[in-house]
Amino acid sequence: MSTFTFFEAGDTVDSIDRVFTSAWSDNLNDLTTNHFSSSTQYNTSSATSSGAFFQEVYQKDPTLDGAEVQYSIAYGHRVGSGSLDFDNAEGGKGFSATRSVYGQYRNLVFGGDETQNFSFDGHVSDGIYVININRARYKHALRMGNLSLHLSDGSNPIKLTDDSVTTSGSANAIRAGVGREFNIVSGSGGIRVGTSNIYVTNSGSYGYVYPDAGFIILNGDALDASVADKGINLGSTQGSNEASTNANLLRMDIKNGGEFILDGQEDIASKFYFVRAKNTDFNYTTNDSFTEDDGTLKFDSMIDNPETYITTVGLYNDNQDLLAVAKMSQPLPKDFTKEALIKVKLDY
Repeated sequence: MSTFTFFEAGDTVDSIDRVFTSAWSDNLNDLTTNHFSSSTQYNTSSATSSGAFFQEVYQKDPTLDGAEVQYSIAYGHRVGSGSLDFDNAEGGKGFSATRSVYGQYRNLVFGGDETQNFSFDGHVSDGIYVININRARYKHALRMGNLSLHLSDGSNPIKLTDDSVTTSGSANAIRAGVGREFNIVSGSGGIRVGTSNIYVTNSGSYGYVYPDAGFIILNGDALDASVADKGINLGSTQGSNEASTNANLLRMDIKNGGEFILDGQEDIASKFYFVRAKNTDFNYTTNDSFTEDDGTLKFDSMIDNPETYITTVGLYNDNQDLLAVAKMSQPLPKDFTKEALIKVKLDY
């Protein structure tokens, strides 16, 4: 008959280990210039095509084996400029892919409050760029403090990071729908250059990163600013009812920048069970090599000095259903002169 021992207070301990790995495929730490798009996906000539809403970016030519989407780029505009209207009728003007993108992320960040607009340290920009990291590329969140995104028009890069180190990990805000919000600032390694988030003349700050939701929102006006004003001359198309390739403009400036480093964060929850076998416990067994059919010991020498070997630990619920089994690396001898403490770890 099996013997069950209940765990007591202090016999179990909960633990969380935080693991960081590169967000990019093939264990790439930095995408450098590996930013490829698919011509079949990125088509903006139709108002409702997927390319009008976003461009997917791969770490290698999409036609090659192993090519995987790393992130996507979307351009949003508050009043729908920069993409074709869904309907050319009078009532359909301004309703377009870019307006949908702007509204989608406004709803996410501001919890459905459509009176809110994206403000970058006081500057309201009608146009925004969204870098959405593919969900498969990170686990629970993006790691703050090592984000490095360089953007360049070909010769004058701006070097962007989050400001988590500068702010000692304090989020700029906690948004109900997307969690923590950090500033995107000029600098490196999570450290802001200077004392202000505002770098671009008359255009506010560069943007925000939402590590728990896995996306970055960049200020379109700041990117369109001149190099002298610390922008990158991105040249966003903002005409009404006009098909644009704004997402591709940003992809090329990311590629020209030559550095995009980002890690994913995974929290591995563990529970430790300390299984205690006291000197009086588990010294007998019903194994056929130990007892006769009637339950008597096969060897008289074990009557007063039995010896068993612990090979397996089973964890049961209150109904005595076996839930988990832990195997010993080697049999552990047990008798009345020995006690055992076995630590079992479950990850989930």
